[in-house]
Amino acid sequence: MSSVIESLERAQLRRVPNFQAGDRLRVHFQVIEGTRKRTQVFEGVVIKRQGHGARETFTVRKQSFGVGVERTFPVHSPKIEKIDVAARGDVRRAKLYYLRDRVGKRARVRERRYTGPEERVEAGLLHDPAAQLEAEAAAEPEAVDAEGAVAEEVVAEAVEAESQAAGTEGVPPGGTAAESEAVKAPSGEQP
Repeated sequence: MSSVIESLERAQLRRVPNFQAGDRLRVHFQVIEGTRKRTQVFEGVVIKRQGHGARETFTVRKQSFGVGVERTFPVHSPKIEKIDVAARGDVRRAKLYYLRDRVGKRARVRERRYTGPEERVEAGLLHDPAAQLEAEAAAEPEAVDAEGAVAEEVVAEAVEAESQAAGTEGVPPGGTAAESEAVKAPSGEQP
């Protein structure tokens, strides 16, 4: 595949929790009805996960009023606000198509006893260029001159030296000497 296409797809990848077939998920996704947007939650068992990269999809199945409902979502879709893993399933297959033929208690998936510590996944892009630039800017050292003084210190010293040379020590920038004396005088005295 072309490196240009790969880089474009890499920019679209989002952070998602680790899940596989058999896990019970709560998928929060945006639904647009006319001019209004709302978040709808679809909770069910993952029966398959297929594809890779930006084209990866997963299918979630649930029972709704005795009728099986399946919905396929793109993993990295911007319309998916959040994916919560409600339970980890104890299955030995990658595709759980056999659940379609089962009804009632037989359609359940056993829950895994211990899955280890859960990792916290925050929403957002996997490769966010803006966040990457901010991190690089924070990691860069500040500008330092030959003596080791930081740029802000040099500017502050220059302003101070300029005010002393003009004979207006302690005058705020843009103020006059009379204003600064009025500020220095006690409240009961007049200059």
